[in-house]
Amino acid sequence: MTAQTPQWIRNFVDGRFVDPTDRCFDAVDPATGQVHGRVHEADAPLVDRAVSAARTALAPWSATPVRERTDVLRRAADLIEARFEEFVAAESADTGKPLALARDLDVARAVANFRTFADVVAAAGQESFLTDLPGGRQALNYAVRKPLGVVAVIVPWNLPLLLLTWKIAPALACGNTVVVKPSEETPGTATLLAEVLAEAGLPAGAYNVVHGFGGGSAGEYVTSHPGIDGVTFTGSSATGAHVMKTVAPRVRPVSFELGGKNAALVFADADLDETLDGLTRSVFANTGQVCLCTERVYVQREVFADIADGLVERARSLRLGDPRDGATTTGPLISQGHREKVRGYLRLAEEAGAKVLTGGGTPHLGAELDGGSWIEPTLWTGLTNADRPVREEVFGPVAALIPFDTEEEAVALANDTEYGLAASVWTRDLRRGHRVAQAMNVGMAWVNTWFLRDLRSPFGGVGLSGLGREGGASSLHFYTEPTNVCVQL
Repeated sequence: MTAQTPQWIRNFVDGRFVDPTDRCFDAVDPATGQVHGRVHEADAPLVDRAVSAARTALAPWSATPVRERTDVLRRAADLIEARFEEFVAAESADTGKPLALARDLDVARAVANFRTFADVVAAAGQESFLTDLPGGRQALNYAVRKPLGVVAVIVPWNLPLLLLTWKIAPALACGNTVVVKPSEETPGTATLLAEVLAEAGLPAGAYNVVHGFGGGSAGEYVTSHPGIDGVTFTGSSATGAHVMKTVAPRVRPVSFELGGKNAALVFADADLDETLDGLTRSVFANTGQVCLCTERVYVQREVFADIADGLVERARSLRLGDPRDGATTTGPLISQGHREKVRGYLRLAEEAGAKVLTGGGTPHLGAELDGGSWIEPTLWTGLTNADRPVREEVFGPVAALIPFDTEEEAVALANDTEYGLAASVWTRDLRRGHRVAQAMNVGMAWVNTWFLRDLRSPFGGVGLSGLGREGGASSLHFYTEPTNVCVQL
């Protein structure tokens, strides 16, 4: 891999890239540890300009007919496809993920997000009720949905383009304007998207990007700004709690998709190969850096050894390496700091008496890559629900395998957590699959699959995993406010 000349990544406010600020920080390629960009950090006055621009653009954009707004989204999807490989390269440089994963997941899903929400909003109706009154008269009640207003969009680093478009597509289609704060780790695709949206015909001020960190930087400036009408955030539970506290005095609505400590429940009658393929994806996809990834695998005792052996074999077949190599399956963690966090949980697992089935260390991939944030895919046995590595979100390519005997025990173990984002159930008995999936205290439960999504269905979690739902009509409910009109007939 050859060193890249660092690119300047600027803020985007009121339809243009603004002049550099005095403060800058590095964008680092997690695969190599090399700087690939210099990012201009937004100060409080620049964030204020972004919010003011969004406020100015709100009235004309919200008054734009729905068909014209959704046409902008469809043109944006077309333009992303026209610059597909440019988005893939930017996403891989920021995250270190293999190019194949960025193509198949991140950029492809960004295109789907724009087209899906264009269709959803274009087809959306409104509720109406006829009310019978004394004397044979009636009243007509109908709801008119209006944009929420200026929305702060706070995006994480694990799936930056996917989750950005998941939020801004319905927000813009509903007539809102947005101020986006990408993760400081992954500023590239949010900035590139500004060019696409401007070319697609989105008016100046409707989409703004401010770069920076959390406290004392752009994140705090945006969420605490009095001109923000709502906040949508994906990230850690701790940061979500802080954002909620920040907006509480102004009683602004929030939509939070937070952490997860997701369980898989494998029953003895499950299809072995299908289950192992699914678990390999759910534990190790994106190096375990997906909020929906599985970190707790509960396996019925009769097949525990088969599942453990098979999953170890698949984990060892994963190939860590140059993201541009088509044979690479697994990238690095996002940063050295995050790798230290994951290493801390590896030490905690060892102290708790875990048996390491595979992994547990740092791979050596050669001089060009050893400066990156690499960690070995890791599987443990010997842990219980009382141990911190099983109770706390690690957000890395790790999982604990724990045996169970009965369905009731499996459900109790899976639900023994403060999180409640997702679960997967593996069984040939579909009656059991329905029964157990419905018993999970989560926002999403899969049966014999994982990460299969219909973008019209509700997405979100319970407990420490979040607040509210997005997706399909659920997104419309967050990004709009209904006004009920009652007319006596």
